Amino acid sequence: MFFAPMLWLFIYWSFGLRFSTTIPLVYQGLSATALLIYYKTRNFRLLSQLQLGLFLFTPFFMQLTIGSFVGGGGVTLWALMAPVGALVFLGPRDSIPWFIAYMVLTVMSGVFDFFVAENTTNIPIRTAAVFLVINFAAISAMLFFLVRHFVRENAKNQAILQAQHRLLQNEQDRSERLLLNILPGPIALRLKSEEKNIADGFADVTVMFADIVNFTKLSEELAPGEMVALLNEIFSAFDMLAEKHGLEKIKTIGDAYMVAGGLEFGGQHHYADSIADMALEMRDMVLNYRPINGDQLEIRIGIGTGPVVAGVIGMKKFIYDLWGDTVNIASRMTSEGVAGGIQVDTTTYKRLYNRFRFDEPRAIQAKGKGMMQCYRMLGKREKAEQVVAKTS
Repeated sequence: MFFAPMLWLFIYWSFGLRFSTTIPLVYQGLSATALLIYYKTRNFRLLSQLQLGLFLFTPFFMQLTIGSFVGGGGVTLWALMAPVGALVFLGPRDSIPWFIAYMVLTVMSGVFDFFVAENTTNIPIRTAAVFLVINFAAISAMLFFLVRHFVRENAKNQAILQAQHRLLQNEQDRSERLLLNILPGPIALRLKSEEKNIADGFADVTVMFADIVNFTKLSEELAPGEMVALLNEIFSAFDMLAEKHGLEKIKTIGDAYMVAGGLEFGGQHHYADSIADMALEMRDMVLNYRPINGDQLEIRIGIGTGPVVAGVIGMKKFIYDLWGDTVNIASRMTSEGVAGGIQVDTTTYKRLYNRFRFDEPRAIQAKGKGMMQCYRMLGKREKAEQVVAKTS
């Protein structure tokens, strides 16, 4: 825009028309002064306002020297660069006064043309038409490429935003999967809703513990990597069994694995049967594992049924856990059991005896509980045996 007035004047001269150089020279002088002020002050807003003012008023003064809008070839169209420039450099809010000023000056120039102006320059209509086309084409091109630039930038920003949104969504999905690996689905939802105390009481739940026999000796004989790999393989297989039977894995503690059935989100009506089926499959599955030292792996399993309290504890590395006498009984059934044995309490036995085979009851001295009667589960009854057991 700095050389535009002189270029405009030169084109007119090439058509044999002579106009004063005052306005172009004044424009260039003021524009240079504005740049010098900016160089001294580094005040970009002041520079923008000075330059926009020149963009706004110079075309209208140039039209006045010619005499009319038509005679001037629509030179006032260049004043549109003032509100457009304000929109780009000052923002939508600050551009409004500039647009209003442009509209007021446009209306005033139209009124001036209608009532006052005369074609004193005797500009040929063809010359005026050429300048009108040049001005319209130049302004149209500038506006088009300006809008095109912003549309492209907007498209780029949208693409970047969408890519970031996808990354964020992937991270959220990953966090969701991690959370669901730690907590049951309904509990995870309650935690996400910022429920402060997550605690529930269940009147009837079947709890099972399983631990590896002679684990301490095994951990001393195996390298750390081998030990972790073995536990991971075994417990991952247990996880698949829990999912297969619709049970909820609670946690692992060292070589111990804890699972429960009867929690409301499990959707299991025959959870005691599911626990028993899983226990038998776990016992048989472990026999297929033979660690590096060649010893046969065995587990002992304890099962108890009754009321529990369930909830989430901790702020960091939180865990969903169960508490209550039933949990303690299941733990005692495990610790007092034998290698390869599945030991259940009386309540669990009463739920299962007509569908599963049991050894004769025996009394054990359970720590903190005194003498308790327990039953060793041997396997599942055949269909005919189940009918006899139900009628007996």
